[in-house]
Amino acid sequence: MAARKILMICGDFVEDYETMVPFQALSAVGHTVHAVCPDKQAGDTVATAIHDFEGDQTYSEKRGHNFTLNASFDSVSADDYDALVIPGGRAPEYLRLNPAVLDLVRSFARDRKPVAAICHGAQLLAAAGVLEGMNCSAYPACRPEVELAHGRYADIPVDSAVTDQWLVTAPAWPAHPAWISQFLTVLGTRIEL
Repeated sequence: MAARKILMICGDFVEDYETMVPFQALSAVGHTVHAVCPDKQAGDTVATAIHDFEGDQTYSEKRGHNFTLNASFDSVSADDYDALVIPGGRAPEYLRLNPAVLDLVRSFARDRKPVAAICHGAQLLAAAGVLEGMNCSAYPACRPEVELAHGRYADIPVDSAVTDQWLVTAPAWPAHPAWISQFLTVLGTRIEL
């Protein structure tokens, strides 16, 4: 397996688990992961949020950890990366308003490079206009955005993921095992026991 260079787009109140777990898992198998946020530099932090499912009509939110970025947004180019990870949380809601972020997402999709998005990460995919005809799962509240972007919303269990060509998506962090496993497959990563 050749190690891959992966870009992760973060922002304040990105979902804690959906950032920390893939960052650590992809690093643990030998990939290089650069976590960036617009207007922030390597060494800066973003605040994370912990979303949980506690029986209410939607998830609850608690303050999470500070996540340290290890690259600067202004210095990244999609040409330098093999894949993209888009965590969920509230960050995609405002990141989708940033033209440079949308251009990055479009570049990965145009070149059919692997993209993994989870939860509200579909908001970035929809805003970038890259979902047409694609199967895409997301947090259920994002279904209208997926469909308005002419994607096919994959209504799957919260612990499942779906792959459509270069795109791997899941509804929320309980899907980490399936989501990360499918993303590793799309990356061509082989783990032998």
